[in-house]
Amino acid sequence: MTKTALYALILALLIPLVSYFIVKRTSESAVQMPHHYLFDSTTTVIKNGKEVVDSVWHRLPEFSLTNQLGQQVSWKDMHGKVIVADFFFTHCPTICPALTKSMKRFQDGVTNNKRVGDNIADFLHLVSFSIDPERDSVERLKMWADRFQVNPDQWWLLTGPKKEIYDMSIKEMKIGIVDGKGIDTNFIHTDYFVLIDTNRYVRGYYHGLDSASMDRLSEDIILLTLEKDRTKKSFLAGKLQLLAVVFLMAIGAVGIFLFIFRKKGAHAKPGLEKK
Repeated sequence: MTKTALYALILALLIPLVSYFIVKRTSESAVQMPHHYLFDSTTTVIKNGKEVVDSVWHRLPEFSLTNQLGQQVSWKDMHGKVIVADFFFTHCPTICPALTKSMKRFQDGVTNNKRVGDNIADFLHLVSFSIDPERDSVERLKMWADRFQVNPDQWWLLTGPKKEIYDMSIKEMKIGIVDGKGIDTNFIHTDYFVLIDTNRYVRGYYHGLDSASMDRLSEDIILLTLEKDRTKKSFLAGKLQLLAVVFLMAIGAVGIFLFIFRKKGAHAKPGLEKK
């Protein structure tokens, strides 16, 4: 093998490795993932001999509520899915019907591209919490779901203990729903849709009646489906640098082997000629 061929071999081996690191660095800096919103605390850990301060984000607590089919459900039943949540009540005379229509359009617009004819996006689940659970019975929620053609396989309307629902909205999601005491059915509530990732962290708030905000929600959901789960380490996690070193050592070993082989071949030729 000539020197030119050897250099070409080394270059062919190096280019994919270098390209990988360049693309990895560029893609990580170019894509802006949806932010975490609710902060709990910080922790200090030692990584590679250095102190690193990590943020501890607020994880939404578990719940047990009843959906429009009369089933007891919780976050665990939506494990591994990105979630969009909102708050409504069926006696609402103002924005709730419009919010449900907006969620319905959103549901119809997000489909699963993996299987032809499958209109259910298996990476996404929608949840609507009733802020008037005393009147929003399972039967009432079912009527509302039928009215707006809600698909129960992907979208749940939930009722249950009022304190649990209000704690979820006010204390956990921090969206400031106010119980309208003494105001009959005119509850003061929000038009926000809340984006929740697969680890139950809040990743965004979007106005359900604003088309530009809803477009941003769609984009952020796609980004979250591409996001790596930091709680799960891949087989190659933390090993890329080691693999790079091993790869370069292998290239060096091939080069040395070829050099020695050529040298032996050069010494052997004069002996053959002598014969």
